[in-house]
Amino acid sequence: MKYLLTLTLFAIMLSSCNNESQPTAEAKKDSAYKTIGTFEKYDPAFDAIVSPDAKAEIIAEGFDWCEGPLWIESRKMLLFSDVPQNKIYKWTEEKGAELYLTPSGYTDTIPRGGEMGSNGLTLDNAGNLVMAQHGNRQIARMNASLDQPKPDFISIANKYDGKKFNSPNDVIVSSTGEVYFTDPPYGLEKNIDDPKKEMPWYGVYKVKTDGKVILLVDSISRQNGIAFFPGEKKILIASSDPEKPNWYVYDVDGDKLVNGKIFYSVTGFDPNLKGLPDGFKIDKNGNVITSSPGGISFLNSEGKLLGKLKLDESNSNISMSEDQKTIYITNDMYVLRVKMRP
Repeated sequence: MKYLLTLTLFAIMLSSCNNESQPTAEAKKDSAYKTIGTFEKYDPAFDAIVSPDAKAEIIAEGFDWCEGPLWIESRKMLLFSDVPQNKIYKWTEEKGAELYLTPSGYTDTIPRGGEMGSNGLTLDNAGNLVMAQHGNRQIARMNASLDQPKPDFISIANKYDGKKFNSPNDVIVSSTGEVYFTDPPYGLEKNIDDPKKEMPWYGVYKVKTDGKVILLVDSISRQNGIAFFPGEKKILIASSDPEKPNWYVYDVDGDKLVNGKIFYSVTGFDPNLKGLPDGFKIDKNGNVITSSPGGISFLNSEGKLLGKLKLDESNSNISMSEDQKTIYITNDMYVLRVKMRP
C-alpha cells in the first residue's frame, strides 16, 4: 500500500512539472473562440497570404452593425463602430469587447434613427483618432487621447462648396497628412430620399493640410471603401451599388484622380449571397483583402481573385495588424479575427 501511494504521488508531481503537456493561457483563450466560415483557394498564390490551417474566430458578437475596424498596435487594441448604436467599442485579448466611446457619430439632441454613429476609423499622422461621422455628416478628430476617450470632436471637414456632406463613410490619411474620404448616402436617415440631402452627387473628397476640400470623383454611384496601394501613387475605391458592384482604381495626380478604370467586378453575382463591395485593406505587396458578396475576397495587385473566406453574413470592413499576418473583420453582428499565417 505504501509503495502504491509513493508511485501515485510521484506520478502527480511528474505531471505537474511537465510544462509541455499544459496549454498556455493564450492557447486556452484561443480555444474558447468559436470559428466561422470556410476558405476556398482559387490560385496557388493564395498560400502565401493565408495558411491552409487558418480559421476565422468570432472574438466579439451581439452588435447591431459593426463597421470601421482599426487595429492600434501601440495599445494592442481593436476599435470598431456599432453604427446604429452610435458607439465605438474596444476589444483586447485580455478583456474582450468594452464600450469605448458614446456618442461616436451623432451629437445633436434631436432624436433620430438610422445609421447615425461613426463608421470608418483611422489615425492621423500624430496618432489622433479620426472618424467618418454619419450623423454629424463630417470627418472629425477626437479631441482626446486614445487612453482617455471622450465625445469631444473637432471637425476636419463638414461641407463642400457650402453644402453639407451626405454621410462620410470611410476615411484614410496619406503620408503627407491629407485626408481622403467617401461620402455615400447610407447614414442619412432616409438614405437617398432624405429631404436633408444637399449634394446632387455622392463624392470622393480630399482635405488638404490647409483645410481646403477638393472633390476628386463624383461619378461612382455608391462609393464606399477607400485605400492607397503601396507608394500612394494609386488609390482603390469600392462601389456598393448592386447594379455596379465594382472596385475602381485611379492614379493619384496631385489634387486629381485620373485614369480611372475597373480593378475588379462582381457584376452578375448570386443575389442570394449577402454583402456588397465595401471596406478593404491593401498589404505591402499590393494584395487586396476586401469585403464582397458572400465573404472576404483576396485579390492580387492586378485584380485576380486568389481565394475567398466564405461567410453567411454581410461584411463591412477589415483591419490589419502591423505585421500584416492578422486581419480583423466586421461581419454584421460579429467581429472576426483571422491569423492568416504564423
